[in-house]
Amino acid sequence: MSDKPVIGFIGVGFMGHGMAKNIVQKGYTLYIKGNRNREPVERLKGMGAVEVTSAKEMAEKCDIIHICLSNSPQVEAMFRADDGILAGARPGLIVIETSTADPTSTMKLARELAEKGGTLVDAPLGRTPKEAEAGTLDAMVGADDETFAKVEPVIRCWAANITRTGPTGSGHKMKLLMNFMAMGYAALYAEATVLGAKVGIAPQTVRQVIGTSRLGNGFFDTFMKYTVDRDKNAHLFTITNAAKDVRYANNMASDAGVVGIMAGAIKQYYTHAEAIGRGGDYVPMLGDIIAELNGMDMAEEVQKGGG
Repeated sequence: MSDKPVIGFIGVGFMGHGMAKNIVQKGYTLYIKGNRNREPVERLKGMGAVEVTSAKEMAEKCDIIHICLSNSPQVEAMFRADDGILAGARPGLIVIETSTADPTSTMKLARELAEKGGTLVDAPLGRTPKEAEAGTLDAMVGADDETFAKVEPVIRCWAANITRTGPTGSGHKMKLLMNFMAMGYAALYAEATVLGAKVGIAPQTVRQVIGTSRLGNGFFDTFMKYTVDRDKNAHLFTITNAAKDVRYANNMASDAGVVGIMAGAIKQYYTHAEAIGRGGDYVPMLGDIIAELNGMDMAEEVQKGGG
């Protein structure tokens, strides 16, 4: 009989599928709960995962549950529903919450789970679905010493770079800082590229000059892979999710009494994109939206530049 903990996974979408795959391939017993998209669920079942119908059932069967959902309201519903995690929680249960969430919500859920004898770990993710499939994500982990020792071997199934950020709640705070900077980069790159095109500097030139300078980085490369190469799959992260993360960062700043001029400005672009029905677009497509605000077509600007 295996001495490995029994693992559960809720949310097997873009990121969750790869993470769950790596867990089951490392020899853990895995229970999964999917959503409307049956394809990743069926693939995981083909690898040996077992599907459950409710979070309550998963909490009754598992030692450690992962959650990988889009926002705090979804996570809260998964905990508090009549057939949710809290309904099935028992002493010793650990929940690893990998979503990008509101830290205030995280701490409330941690207290509610603790009343059932369980422990909440926040371990939000860095990088993309490609790294999720490869098992090489980044993880920012908020947990006490004892719990971290228990979950680290499981997290290593899907993360290559694990940073202990402090106690529960600190992981989600760090992730908001990361995504605040990332979505700020996207807004800055988009606005600068549009401005460049307007004054006669082709997007290709912006990519060449910035990408080969000290200002270049992986996020810039991904952003320009869509902007110049028009690769729609360059970064599979929706504007809706980006807008949510920037709102959470703004809320965190307000709660901390911190002036957030940049955070407020960045939020406006994502709010606008959602307001015009473009929330389902991916983050690099923000450049197209900003171009349209300025009476331009970014694809045409790339063609003019010889792309």
